[in-house]
Order: sequence, then structure tokens, then C-alpha cells
Amino acid sequence: MSTAKEKVLILDRPAIDRALTRVAHEILEKNKGAKHLGLIGIQRGGVHLARRLAVKIRAIEGVEVPVGSLDITMYRDDLNTRKSQPVPQATDITFDIKGRSIVLVDDVIFTGRTIRAALNSIMDYGRPQRIQLAVLVDRGHRELPIRADFVGKNLPTSSREKVEVTLVEDGVEEKVVIFEE
Repeated sequence: MSTAKEKVLILDRPAIDRALTRVAHEILEKNKGAKHLGLIGIQRGGVHLARRLAVKIRAIEGVEVPVGSLDITMYRDDLNTRKSQPVPQATDITFDIKGRSIVLVDDVIFTGRTIRAALNSIMDYGRPQRIQLAVLVDRGHRELPIRADFVGKNLPTSSREKVEVTLVEDGVEEKVVIFEE
């Protein structure tokens, strides 16, 4: 990334926490509580965020919401066009998704292709009652008719810009930055 221009801080750790608190409340409001909820984070950043949302929901409602992780590597539509092949991560869904309201969680939504892959993947684990989408950042530029139900921060970007989310769970400073490539 030596050719990248200056990074601009969009969200710091407290702002990320506030956004996730708001998203947790919105999830509970839209679903009339947490009774039949399940959170599934898309590897990698989405898993950390799903776990944080579960903690916030437990603090608000007193309900333990099951959390799973989903690897979409083999469902991607760009495997043969990528410069480097993604390294598969673990999928870990230990609860029955049938009849549940599943909230897929990811850090950034861009073209919508990752979410399409996640939708295809999740159906291999059963048929939930409904699937909703929660993202920390929506940067626009959809290529597919997919939108998030819950958004921490809408961040209009140009196609030359990149959004980078780093989280403390990965041993780095927590922030969301934007920069031009």
C-alpha cells in the first residue's frame, strides 16, 4: 500500500461502539425482541461484529442470542479472476437456523457480491424464517440489488476509494478509514 494516499479517519473506537449499540437496538426493534434471533458473521470482520452485537443484545434484552461464523470463499463468483486466492476460514454454525430470523453481519458492504455468496452459503445450513443484513459501513456502488437492513455508517465513496475496517480482535487499532488507491 505504499502508493496509497493519506488515510482519513471516519470512525474511531468509540464511534464504532456507538454505531453497534444503535444497530443492536434497531435489530431488536425490527424483530420485536431477540426470541428467535440468530447472528451469523461473515468471515472475518463480520464475525467479530456479530459477537459484539450479541453482547449488546444480551445487555439490552437479557437474552443470549446464538452467534455463528460463515466462510463464503467457495461461493464467491470471482475466484477465477482474483490475483491471489482467498484463504478459507472456518464456518461454525452450531445452532439450528430453521425458523429463525438470521441477521448476517459484515463490516463493509460494497458491490453486494459477498452478501450474495453468503445467502447461497447459508441455505446449505437450512431455511431460516428470514434473513436480514447488518453492516458497520455501507459505501455504495452496488452491482446487485442488495441493501442492508441495519447500517452503522453510510459512507458515500468514489470507485477509487477504499474503506478499511480494523478491529481490536485482530490485534490492531480499532478504526474505519478511507483512502484513495
